[in-house]
Amino acid sequence: MTYLPFFLEGAERPARWVISCDHATNFVPTFVNGGDLGLPSEDMNRHIAYDIGAYGVARHLARLLNAPVVASNFSRLVIDPNRGADDPTLLMKLYDGSIIPANRHADAAERAARMEACYTPYHTALAGLLNRPDPILVSVHSFTPQLRGRAPRPWQIGILAPDDEPLSPHIIQELQQDRDLCVGINEPYTGYLPGDSIDKHATTNGYPNTLIELRNDLIEDAHQQEAWAERLADILPRALEKSGL
Repeated sequence: MTYLPFFLEGAERPARWVISCDHATNFVPTFVNGGDLGLPSEDMNRHIAYDIGAYGVARHLARLLNAPVVASNFSRLVIDPNRGADDPTLLMKLYDGSIIPANRHADAAERAARMEACYTPYHTALAGLLNRPDPILVSVHSFTPQLRGRAPRPWQIGILAPDDEPLSPHIIQELQQDRDLCVGINEPYTGYLPGDSIDKHATTNGYPNTLIELRNDLIEDAHQQEAWAERLADILPRALEKSGL
């Protein structure tokens, strides 16, 4: 069976929204060290290998918005699609205290092979979905409640965007209507990383966009994932209407 480095659903759906999930799975293709990065299963099931729960949220959100969704079919430890091609963290050798054995001695040729097989086809698919009238890119991610040796992260959700992005402030305002929700603004990560997926496909093209980070202990099962998707599917159209975009 031919390996495809991405999942794509609903390309024919007509919405302006395009949903992406850069870190959807912990799968390692067999052409990468026989499908084994040398990590124990405990590490491969941690946040270092993929964004736990994010793909379930992304798929359900796309269906509710009548929008297409594209998701990676390779672990972020194989090659990280949410990094620029020249980013030193594109191929991680150490992440949150874990050494990645199959990456320790990966050379430029190995990096290029992984980019050709995984990274480039994924981005080509995402670019194809954005070839529609007035697209809006929503990238769904998740984050761990606490990195090793670091303080707990209090946010349930974070919205990441450059300061001048016109849609995200309205999404934040909608989320903040719930006083019980701790909303991170460019937390737990910065809202702008040159060369990342949002920058590559949306910011440089002038498309409205937002990156949604959900704390992964809140989206561990299908019920939680669907509940968050429903919440976001209610908020996003309202935010869009208020933005006037």
